[in-house]
Amino acid sequence: MSAANLGGLSLRTGIRSASRRPCLPAEALIALVCLWLVLCCNAPFWSALAQTGAPFELRLALGIALFALHGVLLGLFAWGRGLQPLLALLLVMTAAVNWYMERYAAVFDVDMIRNVLQTDPTEAREMLDPGLLLHVALFGLLPATALLMLHLPRLPWQRELRNRALFLVGMGLLAAVVLGPFLQGTFTLMRSDPMLRYRITPGNYLISLGRALVQEEGVPSGPKQGVAADAHRITPPAGRRPRAIVLVIGETVRGDHWGLNGYARQTTPLLAARSDIVNFADVTACGTSTAVSLPCMFSPFGRAHYDRKAILAHETLLDVLARTGIEVLWRDNQAGCKGVCDRVENQSMAAQTEPDLCRAGRCFDEILLRGLAERIDASSGDLLVVLHPVGSHGPNYFERYPPEHERFQPACHSSVPSRCSREEVVNAYDNSILYADVLLERLIELLATRSSHDTAMLYLSDHGESLGEYGLYLHGAPYAVAPRVQTHVPMLLWMASGFANHLGIDTACLQAGTAHPRSHDDLFHSLLGMFDVASADYRATHDILRACRTNPPSASE
Repeated sequence: MSAANLGGLSLRTGIRSASRRPCLPAEALIALVCLWLVLCCNAPFWSALAQTGAPFELRLALGIALFALHGVLLGLFAWGRGLQPLLALLLVMTAAVNWYMERYAAVFDVDMIRNVLQTDPTEAREMLDPGLLLHVALFGLLPATALLMLHLPRLPWQRELRNRALFLVGMGLLAAVVLGPFLQGTFTLMRSDPMLRYRITPGNYLISLGRALVQEEGVPSGPKQGVAADAHRITPPAGRRPRAIVLVIGETVRGDHWGLNGYARQTTPLLAARSDIVNFADVTACGTSTAVSLPCMFSPFGRAHYDRKAILAHETLLDVLARTGIEVLWRDNQAGCKGVCDRVENQSMAAQTEPDLCRAGRCFDEILLRGLAERIDASSGDLLVVLHPVGSHGPNYFERYPPEHERFQPACHSSVPSRCSREEVVNAYDNSILYADVLLERLIELLATRSSHDTAMLYLSDHGESLGEYGLYLHGAPYAVAPRVQTHVPMLLWMASGFANHLGIDTACLQAGTAHPRSHDDLFHSLLGMFDVASADYRATHDILRACRTNPPSASE
């Protein structure tokens, strides 16, 4: 048989093989995918919509509009040979997003997308669950496989362009027609529940991903712009010992579960037994996630003048202190410092292999204290050490403390809190705070015995946590609508007597002001004040110690 005959046979065989597969126009396939997404992957949206009491007619109109608007969104980007693989990937991704929304009431806004993109492998493994794999298989892989088995007819580009234009216009008109009579009701609904729009999948994460990528492009690269360029050390009095301050960024601890704040159960018994603790009861976080709060709290912009691009484009507090001659060390047992410590000495303690503290790629937070006393003693000048523990980071609260610290029982031992009773979730979370209490007590004891430095410790959580209230778990809710449990955080201060004396601290004055509202915005200025660093960017009203210093230095000293 000739090569031509072989080629013809191969072509005819390929045509017959393709003809046996169901054939569907591209626009019809997009419409089917949109129908599947609206009906099968939006349970959190439909549930929230039902709870608003919206009439059936409005809910039906919203369902048709969502079908049409997703058709417009997909119709704009899914073309040609890439249409089927793109839609298949979308089905799998949406099934995974839908699972996290159903189990954790996760809100996929821009900040949440950034959190996902910045998650380290250890943290990501904790978020995996057999239930996720089953859900993705049923609602993602199965329809994606069926989609890939379909045959799409190949059309001339002119006809394909015409068909797509008609499809987009038709879908747009459908959305406008069904929503037209319900515009006022829709606006009222969205105002009454601002989080409703974040529950619409896949539009929520697709639009948020696009916004996140665009905003990331706008962040300047290269050298950081200066902060407090005039910062300088005020000449210390003769005979003053160097200062060593340890700042602990308490991961994911909410203020209303902090024993010192009056919580019904005592989660901080060791700290409560001390008489030298200054506890600030009303403190507000800059964000509801580490990726937002960490850069913000180390910036002079703060929440009051929050501008993510400006914050990431400028130096941090650590850069300012290092520039004035203060030694700075960042020790991390979490997922990194989000760029805050990139230009100072930093150590990842999560990779340690101490058998008594580390297992399965994760170390308990006491690893942060290993070698710390020696590091302080070896320093000849002023020193700031930042400890970033894993703290109470969810969802695996039960893995944040050694088994012997599980005082509150029964505790949830699942990576999906919604599978446990709320009592079990709260018990596991509170046990993690009990362990933070142990960590801070041991740190204070370590600092109190240092003879080379005047020492102090400042503890401040980066954000709070939802434990099932209103169906929400974990953190990362949009700041404008976030529940207070995600923004109210604990803060406390301990000072050795020498440190307090040399700063001229009136401790009675300090204790009397602990109910005064404070925020992450105070950290930048308080640490400048504690190290006697003068700058035009320093704000005394944001220094938690300034009003109680009997002999505050002036910038001219």
